[in-house]
Amino acid sequence: MENFTMLQFFEWYYPADGSLWQHFKNESQRLKSIGIDSVWIPPAHKGMEGADSSGYDSYDLYDLGEFDQKGSVRTKYGTKEELIDAIATAKGAGLQVYCDVVLNHMGGADETEMVPVKEVTPENRNEFVSDTFEIEAYTKFTFPGRGGKYSQFVWDFQCFSGVDYNASSEQNAIYSIQNQYGGGWQDVLDLENGNYDYLMLSDIDFRNPHVRQELKNWGEWFIETVNCDGFRLDAIKHMDPAFFNEWLDHLRGKFQKEFYTVGEYWAPYDLGSMLAYIEATEKRVSLFDAPLQANFFRASKENEHYDLRTILDDTLVQTMPELAVTLVENHDTQPLQSLEQTVEGWFRPIAYAVILLREAGYPCIFYTDLYGSKYKDIGPDEQEHEITLEKLDRLETLLYVRKNIAYGAQHEYFDEINCIGWTLEGDESRDISGCAVLISNHENASKKMYVGQQHAGKTFVDYMGNIGEAVVIGEDGNAEFSVNGRSVSVWAVQQ
Repeated sequence: MENFTMLQFFEWYYPADGSLWQHFKNESQRLKSIGIDSVWIPPAHKGMEGADSSGYDSYDLYDLGEFDQKGSVRTKYGTKEELIDAIATAKGAGLQVYCDVVLNHMGGADETEMVPVKEVTPENRNEFVSDTFEIEAYTKFTFPGRGGKYSQFVWDFQCFSGVDYNASSEQNAIYSIQNQYGGGWQDVLDLENGNYDYLMLSDIDFRNPHVRQELKNWGEWFIETVNCDGFRLDAIKHMDPAFFNEWLDHLRGKFQKEFYTVGEYWAPYDLGSMLAYIEATEKRVSLFDAPLQANFFRASKENEHYDLRTILDDTLVQTMPELAVTLVENHDTQPLQSLEQTVEGWFRPIAYAVILLREAGYPCIFYTDLYGSKYKDIGPDEQEHEITLEKLDRLETLLYVRKNIAYGAQHEYFDEINCIGWTLEGDESRDISGCAVLISNHENASKKMYVGQQHAGKTFVDYMGNIGEAVVIGEDGNAEFSVNGRSVSVWAVQQ
């Protein structure tokens, strides 16, 4: 099997100038050439903020940049035609394309309705603090700009389980909608706040069979329209897992295609809940390895006080590697974002070596590490901050090593607090394969490691360019490999 790598082809602050789809199209060939195999693109539909929306505030799932709605025809990323063209070009270049799907909530309703609700305590959503009463809620979606094209389905309060705004009193609170399908929240696995069904805006109620059918219809239409290869599912911890079992089974059955799917169940310190989700969905869905990303964050902050031997502890890639999508950063963890947990710059090459150069996991590269980014936003301190994220030097080297060299039996050397390593013996079918990786979070270090007797007499060099001297592999397949302090060295055959 060839090593595969995913790229998240956007970041939160990508300019709202409608250029992303064209940028993706133009970059497709190069991405394939540097070792990227699949690309996760952001939500393609119209959000409630129109041309400024990142897509996570779903308004009209059928509007991919085609209709004049929310003040714009195009989305933040471009037009429907540009999206379809970009995906076709990417697939022609040999890339798989995974589309971001946001089905937890909708926002920007076209009309209000009088809706029966009960108010709940925000910290314990199972605790009702009122009897049933009516509020004026933004829960009616008629999509006048689309005029019934593709679907005539009208969303009303029977399609939602909760809202957080009463338009008549202009009051913010969390309201449980009392509709014909239920008077409480839906069953979700995440028990934060008592029940974490409600996240934001108008919360979709999957107990309504008409909603489930409409989302299946939309899924069919979307696949036929854009021809994607899979999905990234947003905010799944706030949704009944049974819905995605039904939805994915329907689409996979209809199209007789796998549709690789990875879900965002963001629980960096709760691996148990993630494993429970995998059990509930019977392994239909891979998950982003949030606990591993949290370990990287901690390691980068704690410097030499972090025990590198524990870097994989309590992670998905250690527990269920076949369903782990490993990552260093994403659009939510980047600076000034909602789940900010940014890995310090000095540790990022180390973290990428861990996800790219080991046998387990499906690594996902973040856009800013390949392209860099510069932006301004208001921080938690209510002050404006200017952020510069430099593209990661040697990331393309690591991608090259993953694609061409990092194969074969793996040997672990997790035996020192501040210096760990591993080797891959290589694969007979790949001439230059086989490598040794050494990491330090403190001082210069070295370690004797075994790369296989088949490499005896070969000269290995550090592909990262951190160590200048070469190493010759001994007759027994061992060699003493070195690493500079606070860095990573990747040793492989000199070409």
